[in-house]
Amino acid sequence: MAGPASGGANPIKVINEGAMNWRQWAVVVLMVLLNALDGFDVLSSAFAAPGITADWGIPRSELGIVLSAELVGMGFGSVLLGGAADRFGRKNTMIACLILMAAGMWMAGHANGVGDMFVYRFITGIGIGGMLAATNAVTAESTNTKWRKAAIAVYVAGYPLGAILGGVAASEWLLDTYGWRGVFDFGAIVTAALIPIVWIVVPETAAYYASKDNREGVNKTLAAFGKEPIPALPAGATDAASKPKVTDILSNKQLRPVTLLLAFGYMFHTITFYYILKFAVQIVADYPPGYPPSDAATVLTWANVGGFLGSALFGFVMARFGIRWPTALMLLIGSVAVISFGTGRDTLDGWQWATILTGFFTNAAISGYYAAFARGFPAYARATGTGFVLGVGRLGAAGSPLIAGALFTLLGDDELLVVSAIMAMGSIASLVLFLLLPEREGDDLVAAPSDPIPETLEGETAR
Repeated sequence: MAGPASGGANPIKVINEGAMNWRQWAVVVLMVLLNALDGFDVLSSAFAAPGITADWGIPRSELGIVLSAELVGMGFGSVLLGGAADRFGRKNTMIACLILMAAGMWMAGHANGVGDMFVYRFITGIGIGGMLAATNAVTAESTNTKWRKAAIAVYVAGYPLGAILGGVAASEWLLDTYGWRGVFDFGAIVTAALIPIVWIVVPETAAYYASKDNREGVNKTLAAFGKEPIPALPAGATDAASKPKVTDILSNKQLRPVTLLLAFGYMFHTITFYYILKFAVQIVADYPPGYPPSDAATVLTWANVGGFLGSALFGFVMARFGIRWPTALMLLIGSVAVISFGTGRDTLDGWQWATILTGFFTNAAISGYYAAFARGFPAYARATGTGFVLGVGRLGAAGSPLIAGALFTLLGDDELLVVSAIMAMGSIASLVLFLLLPEREGDDLVAAPSDPIPETLEGETAR
């Protein structure tokens, strides 16, 4: 058991300064698994794309509509359910999201046309969007200051990890045995199986309970994490914070510039990021000499191998060098890798290496953004702020396959390099906005939400 909280009763300080115990690590591991599930669920339509195209006889422009559906839903889910996580709790929101995801995945596996598929994938996306906002908040609020950046990076690495495992399952088993519909059915079953595990393993966070002035709840979570109870909550911890709204973070003069820079910077990067994730399988399947769907699906698996390694390793880079300049470098190199992808490859091995490199650098940049989300918002509005940023970001994600599909239609399927170069410009725009972002800790708003926030803080100076 940890010793009594020094300085009194701030549960955020207890978590930040205390040692990590086994239950906290168990929560982090489960958040990684939930993010892995999100990764598989989002990319299941990409794995299924060649089969859907062949089965329904649709062009790339209509395929872009199918591929964007869950991303549109994720935008709505991030904003609507991200706010719900601050109002009704992170745990309750995660359970609700898992139910939506399981239902949407199951229905997608039984769709009979583009219209049906769009609706079902939209429902799935709502659940995924809310899940991403809630799990990012849980990861940040369940870890101490020492391990938080690394934990968030590993958490982000769960997204490509799920795509890796899903890609192996799709290419080696599901597509050949059950066809494209089996990919969605498999996702629905795994999603449903995680509902009772989340209910049992994950306690509601102390930061959420503190924002609701619930000392009993705070102490219950502290006990689960092996910490001593606190005698009282700090005065003013919930002022102006008990009912966080998007308008709160946009009207606060300290939060507004950070929120908008994060939101639009992330949006531009997702235009580039999801171009590879959503179209790589179809591009490789169509590129001469052409590859069967199960072989083409392997490039997405390898893209996510690169993404997993990039996310996992980048956490340690951020712990050493901070967030600002390493993330900017990843955005730059990632854009170059996407352009290189557009030069084409003569062998399947060549395509796989191209997607490994793009996945490594573009996903490392995603880790940088998620670390900036966790740092930029105070606990009382962390899920709301993260949800808003992710929601705006999903405009880019949803638009990415639509933009790419329109470009291929306008320029021709043979103009891969031109289309890839245009799509890579999203990360360049993101780079500019990220460098404008001030570095400071949002949790300093918890004690006094109206106080001015310095641009830089001791231990987290702008680099």
